[in-house]
Amino acid sequence: MIKYWHNPRCSKSRAGLALLEEKGAQIEVRKYLEDAPTAEEIRAVLGMLGIEPIAMMRTGEKQFKELGLTKTTPGDDLIAAMAKNPILIERPLAIGGDKAAIGRPPENLLALL
Repeated sequence: MIKYWHNPRCSKSRAGLALLEEKGAQIEVRKYLEDAPTAEEIRAVLGMLGIEPIAMMRTGEKQFKELGLTKTTPGDDLIAAMAKNPILIERPLAIGGDKAAIGRPPENLLALL
């Protein structure tokens, strides 16, 4: 089962979901803008990805600048910002077992199959 953090308004998110469905993956879709992940869930995904919080953020989002965030903001503050403002989380994001992948490009998601 792949847990898929999805934003239906995002073309990359729709493309990633279609790719996984095409490959026959069992998917549990989570509209993460409506059902925001907790800071603990974000930490767990970061651990699976093996990246720093800034690498999982949409730094071009208006809210990123409005919140005064920068690429040097401490990781805990970035995680808290993502939990409170899920629009800041890079999408799409998929979790399969103890692995995760950011679907940019969507083909990155195939590593979970």
